[in-house]
Amino acid sequence: MKYSLQFLVVFLFSLLWATSAYANESFLDCLSLHSNDSSSTSKVIFTQNNSSFSSVLESTIRNFRFTTPFTPTPLVIVTPLHVSHIQATIYCSRKHGLQIRTRSGGHDYEGLSYVSQVPFVIVDMVNLRSVDIDVENKVAWVQSGAVLGELYYNIANRSNTLAFPAGICHTVGIGGYLSGGGYGLLFRKYGLATDNVIDAQLVDVNGRVLDRKSMGEDLFWAIRGGGGGSFGIVVAWKIQLVSVPSTVTVSTINKNLEQNATELVHRWQSVAPNFRNEIFSTLILRRVK
Repeated sequence: MKYSLQFLVVFLFSLLWATSAYANESFLDCLSLHSNDSSSTSKVIFTQNNSSFSSVLESTIRNFRFTTPFTPTPLVIVTPLHVSHIQATIYCSRKHGLQIRTRSGGHDYEGLSYVSQVPFVIVDMVNLRSVDIDVENKVAWVQSGAVLGELYYNIANRSNTLAFPAGICHTVGIGGYLSGGGYGLLFRKYGLATDNVIDAQLVDVNGRVLDRKSMGEDLFWAIRGGGGGSFGIVVAWKIQLVSVPSTVTVSTINKNLEQNATELVHRWQSVAPNFRNEIFSTLILRRVK
């Protein structure tokens, strides 16, 4: 009986491994078949047998709780170079019953952009990170794989009186940031970052490439705060740039409890809502070591 149980366990493990390997191979064949540029497909696909798989997977994982040996890993990581790779991934994932996780900068502390409890693939937007600035019309097209620092750098290279109302962490990905809302230092005057999105390029579940007009206002509203990957994969965003003074004043006040910090907090809560919209203030509480 003992040997029968051991044989059964080994048999089931072998069956699961074979099924997974077959699904993986079929998925890869599907990708190659349905990509418009099949010659470049091998350059953007990382399987678990690829020597670079772990480094690509962990490259933008910000929550190290998801780097343990027990964390579920994708069957395949796709790092698309153009829209056709995304379209092929969506089609083949649907055909083979695989879930898609879309990753931009990896600042997803719940791991929703790179972890799943069912068989899945990751679409990592790392190669789609172009930023095109139109100073005259105060707009920009930015791809989802770019990070906030790249957007800020490109804006600053073109103008010292234009900005985008986003956050202060330069490694946050544009895709996740805008699809999640986008809180930042200029929000009192210009609203959330997503309030300044005026168009987008989305690949939907059927592989169609849609802009604001073709997707409709309901879907356009949903992708700006409704969560990345919930309604499709946003390839790029058209954003409205905002005017800022060429010189900005920043000040910091540090107080501890012995310096009457409690009273300062109380007063700040009373006056902060009445500041002009051009003034941003924040209160940070830290433990003294």
